[in-house]
Amino acid sequence: MARYMVRPLRSSDFEPLMQLEETIFGAQGEKLLGPYYVRLCCDFFADTCFIAFAAGQPVGYVLSFVKGAEAYCTTLGVHPDFRATRVTLHLLVAFARAILPKVEVCWFTVDEDNRAARALHSVLGAEEIGVRSDFYGPGQPRIVSRIDRRAFEKARGRYERLGLVDPRQSEEAAHAGA
Repeated sequence: MARYMVRPLRSSDFEPLMQLEETIFGAQGEKLLGPYYVRLCCDFFADTCFIAFAAGQPVGYVLSFVKGAEAYCTTLGVHPDFRATRVTLHLLVAFARAILPKVEVCWFTVDEDNRAARALHSVLGAEEIGVRSDFYGPGQPRIVSRIDRRAFEKARGRYERLGLVDPRQSEEAAHAGA
């Protein structure tokens, strides 16, 4: 049996997600996602939002939504006890496989001090393109980065080595974007 299980969100994941949000971000003094947004992800954007489990317990999640040919990855959270594990990779695999057939661009936002997330975005091939002032409220700017189909194709070998896509899927995605 696999150590981790990742699946799309369900409506019943609302409470566990809010608890994870408190454990991951609230404990660091950060503002939490609004319950309305989390509910929207559970009920309406579940095909591009995922939750990870270890031994049946929720340990991480990725929240995103797709609008047209653009994906917006809004939050990736992993319980502190599981940050040095492969949970993040499993979440990214599910996310990449869900969005690659659908989009031409993926956007990320991140706090300037979150070096781990910024490094992850860079590994994925995303380019930081600017800063949005007051993105999460007054005095809370966020760096905006993006990866487009061209950048994905440039990083495709890295995606395959990381296991985010298999060669067949990445070739199909490249042809779909042509």
